[in-house]
Amino acid sequence: METKPAAVSDQLKCKNCGAILHFEPGTRNLKCDYCGEVNEIDTTPAVVEAIAYDKFISEVQPYQDTKNAQVVNCKSCGSQTVFDKNVTAGKCPFCASPLVIELTVNQTILRPHYILPFMITCDGANDFFKKWMKGLWFAPNDLTEKVNSNASSPLQGVYMPYWLYDTDTTTRYTGQRGEYYYTTETYTETVNGKTETRTRRVRHTRWYDTSGTVYCNFENVTVPSSQSLPQDTMIKLGPWDFNQLTNFDERYLSGFRSENFQVTVQEGLGVAEKLIQPQIEDEVRSDIGGDEQRIDSTSTQHNNLGVKYVMLPVWVSSYKYNNKIYQFTVNACTGEVIGQRPYSAIKIILAVLAALAVIALLIIFFSGNQQASY
Repeated sequence: METKPAAVSDQLKCKNCGAILHFEPGTRNLKCDYCGEVNEIDTTPAVVEAIAYDKFISEVQPYQDTKNAQVVNCKSCGSQTVFDKNVTAGKCPFCASPLVIELTVNQTILRPHYILPFMITCDGANDFFKKWMKGLWFAPNDLTEKVNSNASSPLQGVYMPYWLYDTDTTTRYTGQRGEYYYTTETYTETVNGKTETRTRRVRHTRWYDTSGTVYCNFENVTVPSSQSLPQDTMIKLGPWDFNQLTNFDERYLSGFRSENFQVTVQEGLGVAEKLIQPQIEDEVRSDIGGDEQRIDSTSTQHNNLGVKYVMLPVWVSSYKYNNKIYQFTVNACTGEVIGQRPYSAIKIILAVLAALAVIALLIIFFSGNQQASY
């Protein structure tokens, strides 16, 4: 492990001018920003396999696969960003606060198993952001104009850490199966001042106790392992094309930041269990059958539980509107944009008033028709 950083740094030097090569999104190339020299990253096709969960957590350094890194802690938002050793200044990619590079800590961090390289360039991500902004409902009329005129935080490419879990689950359950049956009942109704006797069909449900076992297979259950961005934001950035995963190579990081994981693999498993629970319950309801289902209890056991530690690419930035900062993120593979946005109170009020007016007109219309029928 001691010779690897030197070997990587040598591969990042331009053979023509000696400048640092940067990874070019959408390619497998390293490119020199000064002379245009292009070096291809020679990688072998990845065989993506999960590591057995029990083995992963039982070893202090799984497979001794660690690396030394310069980790900068942001005092404002608490993020832990990994910087290149030659970086002397910078801003936090998550809150845009200045980072004190002198206060970095050299840590031994877990080396990711796989990485999904950037596919969308900075300009491409900016185009996706503009399209997203134009499609916002109830946005202030001057939003686009002010965002374009005011200097916003530049887009920063960050590799975000995620845990991917594979598991075969066995779930035992108890519950109730509801089956419909119908009866005919008699009732009276006043029509044109006269009382009439009528009948109607009434639906009832008969419940039966039941129990059983269902089996589910899950692959690449995606759990964010960073706390620098809201968890729901990182989840909504998906889905990801995991067919494009490749073996981790530090050369893909050149020109980008990377975030160290802050959520342990054990904590991530708890999140994964919550994410897969709705699908397990759907399988339970399907197994119960009938017309309605009630689930009283479930007990799930994991089989062949595996984990992968991966880096996924995200463009992060923010914009200012009326002296307030709004953060947004762009999936650097699909262009999916998840972001904060302002709302126009006037547009919302007008929409509510319009809806109330339509409801009032419908009430008047139907009331008039009923009176005319008498």
